[in-house]
Amino acid sequence: MAQLEALLDPTGMEAGAADTTLSPRPVSLRGLTIGLLDNTKPNSTLLLETIAAQLQEQHGAGEARLYTKDYFGTPVKQTLLEEIVRECDVVITAVGDCGSCSAATVADGIMFERAGVPTVSITSDSFLMSGQAMASVQGFPGFDFYAVKHPMASLTADEVHERAMTAMPEVLRILGVEEGR
Repeated sequence: MAQLEALLDPTGMEAGAADTTLSPRPVSLRGLTIGLLDNTKPNSTLLLETIAAQLQEQHGAGEARLYTKDYFGTPVKQTLLEEIVRECDVVITAVGDCGSCSAATVADGIMFERAGVPTVSITSDSFLMSGQAMASVQGFPGFDFYAVKHPMASLTADEVHERAMTAMPEVLRILGVEEGR
């Protein structure tokens, strides 16, 4: 009989792992500042900026601010997290398209939620299990994130735009915003 192994948290962020409460969801995005956390993977910036443009055009979101992590495979540094929390009303973080960056993208989303900022983490579907494992390790097994179709890094701008358009209903659902609001 196979024996289950305990999952260890490679991020060292075990403190607060019992908090599974989502941040209060906005009724509307109108005028809200959107934080875009780019993990430096190819096409992350384009995906995030395309989603933000749609949120602005279709839902009246305010300014979109782009932030970039130092390294894709580790969670956002505390100083950058605090800056984004101070400056933004909602956050979208992307794109987890490998094992470690998917786990880190989900960890980022959980950190923002625990800091009071509604967040959408975006991974690719090939690494969905990596994101789910990190959510479980973080004590937030039901953390909802979106998985775009893999791959992301090798796509053309038009293909990234298509992925962003496909993601929009899920981004809105996770943020708790109704279509047209």
